[in-house]
Amino acid sequence: MDRSRKIPIEEGDTYTSPEGFLVFTEQYHRKRGYCCTSGCKHCPFGYDKGTGRIRNAKGH
Repeated sequence: MDRSRKIPIEEGDTYTSPEGFLVFTEQYHRKRGYCCTSGCKHCPFGYDKGTGRIRNAKGH
């Protein structure tokens, strides 16, 4: 997996939260293909920031 490649942002990849933050959706994370271990709100890989481990990934 090449973590240095740029992933183009497409419709449905992000939204702006009520607080004004840009939030990546599960769609974007799946396109990227790996967990960044940042505790992202829509992480499909099941990362648990409390334990630092990847749990059961959604759809994997």
